[in-house]
Amino acid sequence: MNARVQNKNDPWLHRFAVLTAIITFFLLGLGGLVTSHEAGMSVPDWPTSYGYNMFALPIKFWKGGAFFEHTHRLLASGAGFLTTILAVWLWLKDPRKWMRWLGVTAFLLVVAQGVLGGLRVTLKMNDLGVIHGVVAQSFFILMCAIALFTSRFWVNWSAGEKVFCVTRGLWTLVLAVTVLIFCQLMLGATMRGQHAGLAIPDFPAAYGKIWPATSPDAIAHYNAQRMDVNGENPITAFQIVLQMAHRIVALTIFILVAAGAGLSWRQLGGKNPLARLAVFWLVLIVCQIALGAWTIWSNKAADVATLHVMVGALSLVTGALWCIIAFGRQAGEATIAPAGRISGAFSVSPSVAANK
Repeated sequence: MNARVQNKNDPWLHRFAVLTAIITFFLLGLGGLVTSHEAGMSVPDWPTSYGYNMFALPIKFWKGGAFFEHTHRLLASGAGFLTTILAVWLWLKDPRKWMRWLGVTAFLLVVAQGVLGGLRVTLKMNDLGVIHGVVAQSFFILMCAIALFTSRFWVNWSAGEKVFCVTRGLWTLVLAVTVLIFCQLMLGATMRGQHAGLAIPDFPAAYGKIWPATSPDAIAHYNAQRMDVNGENPITAFQIVLQMAHRIVALTIFILVAAGAGLSWRQLGGKNPLARLAVFWLVLIVCQIALGAWTIWSNKAADVATLHVMVGALSLVTGALWCIIAFGRQAGEATIAPAGRISGAFSVSPSVAANK
């Protein structure tokens, strides 16, 4: 069956995939609230909740940190249920074998994610919380990719004549930055998982300097100030270096994304969806940096820190989708078509597409 016909006959599959991706995105945000409120252990047992079936927990327990943790569990269960339906739907209705196995992969990943979340509670291991967050980002990318692959846009894009392409250098740049953003999110998850508050309380300076002192005497002085002002947990030199690395990587990402957006616009022209997506990516990175600064200035306010996590997830998935869309349209610099010819890729007639 032609992919174009399949997409017309089953538009609800795409809509359901989009819904699952949206629920996954909000689940990431709710997970961020759990971490920001340090509520990960508010419900001490799993898979039960205070000894009850989690779906029948009395309302009297829904308060404080338990509200965030239990709501997170319920939404995670809903995301798992939707993913299961999506995997079965893809297996039964999508003619592409690789898409069917992509659905199976999504199902296995959401099961693994649920088990990781449960083990984080039962084993009381903060490190598992970091892994849990990293897998969540990977799962979100997969859900957005499935939504893309079931869309009419993907059918038209795949069937269109390749009258333009991106340079291998540009595609490699975007891929490298996307991987760097993933590593940056891992750094952020590691810092959040330590529950030590802000290791560096000021921005853009760091303890009033470009690079803060990390000698034993300096650390002792910082910790004395933290206890006197906010009563926060003590920090280590490693945590300060980790946050400085986070800032340096953020600046590097901004520079590289700006370069990628400029190259995309110059090579492809402003009407091309890849060029527009690259500009949107740059806007997200600017917002992400602003939210990072606001997180520090607000003394790590839970809602601001959570928005920082959510925009980070959008930044990651935007780079990943750009790479997916551009994959297969790579060529050397000499073969790049003029930007004026690009619109032809989206005006392919049904007869042409059917013959491909």
